[in-house]
Amino acid sequence: MTDRPHRDFLAIPDFTRAELDAVLALAERMRRREYTARPLAGRTLAMIFMKSSTRTRVSFEAGTFQLGGHALFLSPRDVQLGRGEPVADTARVLSRYVDGIMIRTFAHADVEELARHATVPVINGLTDWLHPCQVMADVLTMRQHLGTYEGKRVAWIGDGNNMANSWINAAWRFGFDLALACPEGYDPDMALVERARQTANVTVVRDPREAAEGAHVVNTDVWASMGQEEEQEVRARAFAGYLVDDALMARAASDAIFLHCLPAHRGEEVSASVIDGPRSRVWDEAENRLHVQKALMAVLMGGEPLS
Repeated sequence: MTDRPHRDFLAIPDFTRAELDAVLALAERMRRREYTARPLAGRTLAMIFMKSSTRTRVSFEAGTFQLGGHALFLSPRDVQLGRGEPVADTARVLSRYVDGIMIRTFAHADVEELARHATVPVINGLTDWLHPCQVMADVLTMRQHLGTYEGKRVAWIGDGNNMANSWINAAWRFGFDLALACPEGYDPDMALVERARQTANVTVVRDPREAAEGAHVVNTDVWASMGQEEEQEVRARAFAGYLVDDALMARAASDAIFLHCLPAHRGEEVSASVIDGPRSRVWDEAENRLHVQKALMAVLMGGEPLS
């Protein structure tokens, strides 16, 4: 609603490692209910959902309320983006009404254009290229259950999708080891891999067993993401052998945890015995979306210092 200088969170590398650590520390205080401030009092978050979601909507809406603010849900029926209005115009108009914008959509370029023309902070709730809030929640879950992310090895099993790309960005910023096992033709963004190798040991392999060997975190996602349903049968054939089951988890470290951003398809990318088993931390992971996003909103919209 003002022309004050602001920052956005479109990708994990938008913040330095020190700043990301500060966000995680603030999120941890929120998780422990040690943070009681209401920095969003009198402030409004616009939530644009060109892609539907359970966790993203509920966590942002509840989080805004818990910080004293108000969230507006805007579906494709509520905004003119799907009817030809330029993204830039939407950014300019919403900036006159609200104090921050969260967008969950298909093309990452649309989020970047929204941020270029908005005069309020923009948070990437998901694009086809990146899912930064989810991976920040995953790193918080690592800290919660493993004590730290330093010196840890993360295994990604399956599609080189937006989650894989955001894990690569996280490895670049945080410096932990990352092994991605993807079928041929489903690799992550290799430009991100090359950049991440400046500061981290990042490998892309074909064999899930190789990626999972000694891993402290084993992570996967559905084989066909939203918008790829027509590819389900082709992908099911390509991803045969990429099931995270007890045999694969047995190759991981003794204290390894299993993560999944949800929704999950038991019997496809993960067995029920793993996701519902003692090593699974998916429910803590889902909860941590709330805490990480609250921390980001407190910083970006509420003036909470990154220190």
